[in-house]
This record gives sequence, C-alpha cells and structure tokens, in this order.
Amino acid sequence: MEDSVKAATGPMAIITDAPNQAAPLPVTEMAKSDNPPQATFSDRFGVLIALLTVYIVWGSTYLGIRLAVVGGFPPFMMAGLRFTIAGAALYFIMRAQGLANPNRIEWRNAAIIGGLLLLGGNGGVTFAEQWVTSGFAALAVATVPLWAALFAGLWGHWPGRWEWLGIALGFSGIVLMNVGSNMSANALGALVLIFAPISWAFGTVLSRRLAMPKGLMASALEMLGGGVLLLVASLLFGEHFTQAPTAESLWAFAYLTVFGSLIAFSAYDYLLRRARPTLVTSYAYVNPPVAVLLGAIVAGEPITPIGLLAMLVILSGVVLIALWPKRT
Repeated sequence: MEDSVKAATGPMAIITDAPNQAAPLPVTEMAKSDNPPQATFSDRFGVLIALLTVYIVWGSTYLGIRLAVVGGFPPFMMAGLRFTIAGAALYFIMRAQGLANPNRIEWRNAAIIGGLLLLGGNGGVTFAEQWVTSGFAALAVATVPLWAALFAGLWGHWPGRWEWLGIALGFSGIVLMNVGSNMSANALGALVLIFAPISWAFGTVLSRRLAMPKGLMASALEMLGGGVLLLVASLLFGEHFTQAPTAESLWAFAYLTVFGSLIAFSAYDYLLRRARPTLVTSYAYVNPPVAVLLGAIVAGEPITPIGLLAMLVILSGVVLIALWPKRT
C-alpha cells in the first residue's frame, strides 16, 4: 500500500481546537461533513503540492520496499525502523520549534491511527511483497477509496448511485487482478493484501473523528506509534537478519525513511486536514501506474494484458467514486 505502501495510505490527522478535557473519543468539526472549510488560494496550492508528492513518492516506494525486503531487511522490522526513525526526527524538530508536547488523549489517538495506517496498512503490504510484485501490490491498494467510501457510509455519508457503480467496478477489477496475477498462487499474500487496504481506509476515515495533535506533530506521533507497533510485530514474528543487507537495500531503506515516511506521510497528513477523504485517497489510483512503470523499467517486472485490463477496471471504479458528482 505504499509500500508497498494509508498508505499510504499514505498516510493523517485532523487539527482540532478541542480542549484537553474532551471526551475519550472526541468528534472533530471536520467529521460532521465530507466538505472541508472554504479553502484559500494558498490552501489549494498546498493541497496540490501535497497531492503531487503523495502521487509520485508513494508510487515509487512500492518498488523501494520490495528492493529493501528482497535485499535483506525483514519486512516488519524494516517498516518499523523507517517510521520510528522518521517519527522521532519529526517529533524533535517540532519540539525544537516550540510546539507543545501533545496531551495523553492526543498521544493515544495518534497511536490508534498510526497502528491502523502503518501496522495494518503499510505493514501488511510490506509483508505481502515477499511474494507478490510491487505493481500488483499497488493495484490491491487501489481499493482504499472503495473501502473509505464504505466506512464513511457508516457515519452517514453513503455513496450515491454513481459511487456504488464505482465500488462494483473496483471489486470486479480486484477479482480480475487475482485471476491474472501471482497473488492467487500464495494464499497468505492474497489474504494480507485484502486486509491491508481495509485497515488503511478505516484509519483514514477515523482520523477525521478524533482529537489529534496540531500540525506536523500529528504525523510525528502517528509514525512513532505505528513504528513501535511494527517493531513489536517484528519481535512477535521472530524476525531477524538472515543476511547482511545489500547496498541496494540500504539505499532503498534510506529513500523510504526520508521520502516515503518523513516527507510523503506528512503530506498525506496535511491532506487529511484540508481535503475530502475521496480526494485524499485518490493517491491509490495514481500510484499503481507509477509503480507498474517503475517495476517494469527498474526491476524487469512483467506487465501482462490481463494485468493492464484489471488496472483499467479498478481505476475506472475509483475515479467514479472520487470525481463523479454525488447523486442519490
């Protein structure tokens, strides 16, 4: 899902002025509507830059994650290290700039969102990329807008008829993708790639309804919380280095930490505070073409006709959800 990678996602909190004594799960004003406040020119320009960052960087990180994992990094350990390092660096930068330390509720909420986005979402995709190609992992992540639309419906924002058509097209594309890709050859990889986008989408929608730290501090705490949970998962799975990481995998890890985590994840968090969920999750249908192209050029991964057809079907579905006017 970036990763491959919420996610990613990917991927994320809403700024709120709620007082510290708010209820355990306070609801933000943004959660009351799918439409953000009237945006200024600077806001729209910022959203555009953030979108381009997430589109391009996360599209490239699918290949980066695969290179890091194949080159010697255990998947959960790699993901946990990159997000913990990026989160800690951003946290200390924010504190050095005078931003107050978040309260206990904000720490908890950020850890919840970080767990859903990074452990369940990004970590799941990273784990699955041991067996599937980066391009088709990216296609699985293209279901994020579909799941996000369904979860938003649980809070009263059900899709219109054109959006339902998009959901049907998206799921049809996923079925086609499984028939034509190597995911069907590995039951565990296929199962994880079903769960990961669900976790990321739920975290994306839920983040709009929880009191979160202000500004980039939200990104820092989410990466710290999610990174620690990923490292715990690594310990539970008994991960360890079976070989010294290759130079290629080390460069990939550095790229993922700086660009995929510190920069792109912060851009995704920025979008969550300023754009509609459908627009925020649109990265999921822009990333696959980027990932497939890079996978073919750099790693020699094949692009089959049925894979291209599956991509077109999935992208048609998510475009209907994200861009078509809502009509009931």
